[in-house]
Parts: sequence; C-alpha cells; structure tokens
Amino acid sequence: MGKRIAQRLMLMGLCSMLVTLVLCVFVFHQVFERQTERDLRISTGAIAVSCDGVSNYWQLREYSSEELRVTLIRPDGKVLFDSEVSREMENHLQRPEVQEALTVGEGHDERRSATTGNLSYYYAIRLNDGNILRTSMDMSSRFDLFRSALPVILVCCIVIMALGLVLSLLLTRRLVYPIVQMGSRLDEIDRDVPYPELQPFVDSIVHDRAIRRENENMRQEFTANVSHELKTPLTSISGYAELIETGIAKPEDVQNFAKKIHKEAGRLLHLVNDIIQLSKMDAAEETRQAQMEFEPLDLKEIVSICAENLSVNAQRSYVTLLCEGEHAVIQGSRSAIEELCINLCDNAIRYNKPGGKVILSCGMSEGRPYLRVKDDGIGIPEEQQERVFERFYRVDKSRSKETGGTGLGLAIVKHIASLHGAQIELKSKVGEGTDIRVLFKNGKK
Repeated sequence: MGKRIAQRLMLMGLCSMLVTLVLCVFVFHQVFERQTERDLRISTGAIAVSCDGVSNYWQLREYSSEELRVTLIRPDGKVLFDSEVSREMENHLQRPEVQEALTVGEGHDERRSATTGNLSYYYAIRLNDGNILRTSMDMSSRFDLFRSALPVILVCCIVIMALGLVLSLLLTRRLVYPIVQMGSRLDEIDRDVPYPELQPFVDSIVHDRAIRRENENMRQEFTANVSHELKTPLTSISGYAELIETGIAKPEDVQNFAKKIHKEAGRLLHLVNDIIQLSKMDAAEETRQAQMEFEPLDLKEIVSICAENLSVNAQRSYVTLLCEGEHAVIQGSRSAIEELCINLCDNAIRYNKPGGKVILSCGMSEGRPYLRVKDDGIGIPEEQQERVFERFYRVDKSRSKETGGTGLGLAIVKHIASLHGAQIELKSKVGEGTDIRVLFKNGKK
C-alpha cells in the first residue's frame, strides 16, 4: 500500500512538472512574440523618424545590428537597401507586410525568410515619401536565451523530482503508519480510528467480530443443549434396559418397559435427525450455497400433501385440521418447503387443545406468495415470541416432552425460510392461539 501511494504521488508530481514545462514553453513563446512585435514597432518608428526623406540609403546601415535587419523598399516593390544583402534582390511587392503597409500604413508577418532561411518576424511602415521601411528580427536568436536556460531548467526538474521522491516517501510513511498500528491492536481497533474514511471498515470488523462471538456462544449453547437433550432419553433407555437385564423387572412389566424404551429411542432418533438437518442448513447458510435444488413449486400442492400426512396426528390429538387456499408458485426446494410446512403444522397440532382447530392455507398477498398456519391452541406469551425460533427453546417444556417435541422444529423453519429469502410473521395470544405466516419472494421469473 505504501509503495503504491508513493508511486502514484511521484507519477502525479512528474505529470504536473511536465504540464508546467509545456505551459511555460507556450507562454514563453507568446511573450517573446509579443515582445518582438513591440520592439520592432518601436525600432521601426524611431528609424522612420530619423531617416525619412534621406537620399543616402546607406545611412540606414547605422541602425542595423546582428539582431535587427533593415530594408527599404520602393512602392513598386523594388528593394533599394538591405542591411544583410548587398546584391540586387527580387521584387518584394507581394510580401504580406509590404502589401499591408501600402494599404493601411503598416504591416507585419512571421515566416521563414527566403534570403536567410531563418524564421523571422517582419514589421513594415510606409514613409512620407511613399517608400516602405521594413525591419525584421530572427526569432531563433530570441529563443537562444530560452535554450541557454534549458540546462538550468533540467537541473531544477531533477532537484524537484528528488525532493518529491523524498517527500512522497515521508508522507506515505506518515499516512500508512497509523493503519499499521491498527493491525497491532485489533482487540481495540475501534478505540482510536486515525482517519474518518476508515470508520466503515472498522465498523465492519467490529460487527463481524460480534457476529462470530455470537455464533461461537450459540455453538457452545447448542452443544450444551444437545448434550442435555441426548442425555435424558439415553438415561431412560439405559435404566429400563438395566432393569430388564438384571431381572429386577417383573415379567408383566417387561412389555411396558420395552414400550418406554421404544418411545425414548424414537424420540432420540427424531432429535438426531433434526440436529443433522439443522447442521446441514447451518453449513449451507454460512457458505451461501445451499445444497438443494430450486424449482418452481405450487404451495397449494405442498399444503395439501402436508395436511394429508398429518391428518392421523390431528385425529390422535382430537384436533381438526383444515386445508384451504389458492395456487401460489415459488422457487424453492421441495423437500425443504415440505419440511417447513410439516414442522409448522405439527407444532400447531402438538400445542393445541382437544377439540381445537388448525387451518393450513396459502395464497398471494401484495404480489408475494405466502404459506400460513393458524391454530386456536395455548398461544405464546408476548415476551417469549421473539425466542420461539431459538434452538431447544420451548414455551411449555412439560407439554413438549409429553408430546415428543425436540425444540428444534421452529429453528429448522427459520433456517429454511432464510435459505429461501422468506420472511416469517408471527401473531399469538395466550389462550387464543397462534398465527404464523411465511412470506416468500415472487416465484415467477
């Protein structure tokens, strides 16, 4: 990170220096051009005042120099005098500055001289006698000053680059150091955040750490609960088996003990199956890649199968099980949605009262499919409604053990809903019953 920041700072400095250099050359050229035009206008005006009407044209040589070239031209374009050329020259009538001077009294032009081959700037003025006085200056001579300054400019650039490198390294080190220090105190990373821009990053780390700590506590609690739940039926099975093995049990009690062993073994098997399924869902949710095949499902078909499968359990508990609703399609795993429906319906039957009623329904609500289980059973106290989806949590523990509940049914429902992106809505009142609705995403794609 530090190396990358230093490199980018150096790149920015280099680009800035190059842009500045180009701008300086451009400005230098513009300033020199304007200065040359001004100097030539002043020089030409002074020479015109001094020599206007003079018949000896060779006196103009006194006004010429190495940088200033003086030329006198007749109105017809014939060159009467040139300070640099002694031979007869070609007609200058078609020169732009001469044409302009004849027309408006003065003119100027910038071009490469046909005589000297150098890039020159020309300024011409019409004298009182009609002749044209023209002066010119070699532009390259003006740029010699800039070229002579180039070594100094290059040395300055090298010094600036070296200084920029040192400053960028120092600045980068100063910027990165607080971040490095944060890594050495991860336990207190939120105590002193050096830059406001890092606050979201720190908040994410703190949030992730809190979630991991919560998950770890949940795993420890889950392990303790599993141990307790497994221990209870195993103790009963071991006790009854020991009575039969040692011959303490009377012959007429053996059948009753065997029945209790079978009941506890069934409860144990049910508990193990729920734990295995919950563990698989935990892994699927953590990796965000559920090991289940999603397909279009009609909830009406699911609730109909669920009602048919649990009709015997409902009759055994003297509970009326009704199934109603309309077609509603979702994208989901058939086995998982069937498990969700069965767990909700089984809970509604298990925690109902003789003569009670359970209504299993499905349909569409505000464009979203839903599955609903409503009963008029014992209900859930308001202070416990947020905890009923926790693992091994039971509202009525004695009733749950009598009916063979494991305390994992609603936890499995919560996981299945999460894997399908569904929402769970719970309404309950003690003595009046419970209404649970699972609201799915739109299954039509």
